[in-house]
Parts: sequence; structure tokens; C-alpha cells
Amino acid sequence: MEHETIEYDLMEEGIGILTLNRPHVYNAVNQKMVEELEAFWKERLYDLDTHVIILKGNGDKGFCAGLDLKETMEITPEMNTDRFYRFQARLARLNLAMRQAPQPIICAVHGAAAGIGFSFALASDVRVISHDARFSAAYINIGLGGADMACSYFLPRLIGAGRAYEFMLTGNFMSASEAMLLGLASRRVERDQLMETALDLARTMNAKNPMGLRLTKEAINMNLDAGGLEQALNIEDRNQTLLFVRGLVSKGEKTSKYF
Repeated sequence: MEHETIEYDLMEEGIGILTLNRPHVYNAVNQKMVEELEAFWKERLYDLDTHVIILKGNGDKGFCAGLDLKETMEITPEMNTDRFYRFQARLARLNLAMRQAPQPIICAVHGAAAGIGFSFALASDVRVISHDARFSAAYINIGLGGADMACSYFLPRLIGAGRAYEFMLTGNFMSASEAMLLGLASRRVERDQLMETALDLARTMNAKNPMGLRLTKEAINMNLDAGGLEQALNIEDRNQTLLFVRGLVSKGEKTSKYF
């Protein structure tokens, strides 16, 4: 499928690379990119051949500067409340789509990840960053609330509420060093090693049981919101049993009258 604002390639069997591809504007998200990302994540729901996805930004300027404000300023004067709500909801649901995608997502960040670009990084499962990476919940800097694009959900869970309050209320940038100290990122490397490091992690994951990867991501998602230990254990027990039975069936062992 041809795209205007994103690129998608199968790097090797089981590993896909999704690239935000508007480098002339710091990979800012416009309406066309929203449409293409919506379609892309929907396709991944039924994609059994791709086990891991690496998300990156094209060009040297940075990962993603957030929303394309030039386009937004042109279209918002024509919006009524209903149209703005639809606009807002479509943007925000891209982050939900990333969590619903069964494939683990490794986000490779260089330069700035601001606004919805920051949220794309937060909605990923693993973050690998370069030394020049920096992050901003920039929403409050443009006259809106600092809680936007799932940031108020992800950031406190990833770095703790105390520091999340600071970044969301000020819109200040978080440096690569802070991202590592706060546990936001898993690896920090030189920029020329960024994709190599992301690919190394992807290959390690890709060597695992594909169903195990999917159920692990699902369990983590569910247990972020679990009511307590018992609910967390229930989802883990279910997943492990499903994988055990699947293994028996693949070996040709009859486990019950249903298999």
C-alpha cells in the first residue's frame, strides 16, 4: 500500500519498521498522517506475520514535533464543537490503537518527541533513545490543558505521578539523561547506534513464541488497570494455560476431548 506520510517495511521475517515520514516539518502529524496511521494500526490487528514493530522518525531533525500546527491553525476556525471533538478523538485514539496492536512496539527516538510525538513514544512498549533525545508534554504550551493524547494515563505509570505532574504542568523538556534516570527509556545510545540497538531488541523478541509475545503485551495492558493482585494473577494464569495447551497441541498430544 502506498503512503504519503509514513513508510512501512518488513526489515526481516517477523519484524516491521514503521517510519513517520514528514522530515521537512520534523515529522509533524497532519490529517493525512492521522488517516494513514489509523489504517496502519487497524491492519496490524489481523497481521499474524509481523511479531515486532519498530517505530521511528525519518530525517535528522527529530522523531516527531507533535501536531502540524500550521495545518491545524488553518482548519480550526471552521470547526464547531462537534467537529473539534471528532478531531480530538481521532488523534487521541491513535495511542489506543498502538496499545491494542498485538505486536510489541519498540520506539527509537532521536531529537525531539513533543506533543503527540511524545505520546507515540509513551504508547510504545519499549523506548530506545539517542543522547540528543528530548521529550515534552507540549500541550499546555499551546494554550490547552497539559493532560492530552493519553499522556495523563501513560506518564504517571511510567515515571511516577510526582515527576509526571511537573512535566505536564510546565511543558518543559525532559532530557535523555532524565528519561533514563526516571525509567522512561530502556537504552540510551549514540545516534548512529539507535536502529542497530532497536533491531537487536526486536530480534530477541522475534525469537520468542509469537503468541507468547502477544499474550504478554495483553497481560501487561490489562494489569496496568487491574483492580488488585487477584485480577492480575487471573490474567497471567489464563495466558500461561493457553500457551501450555497450545504447546501440547502443536506436539500432537491429546489433552481432552476438546483438543
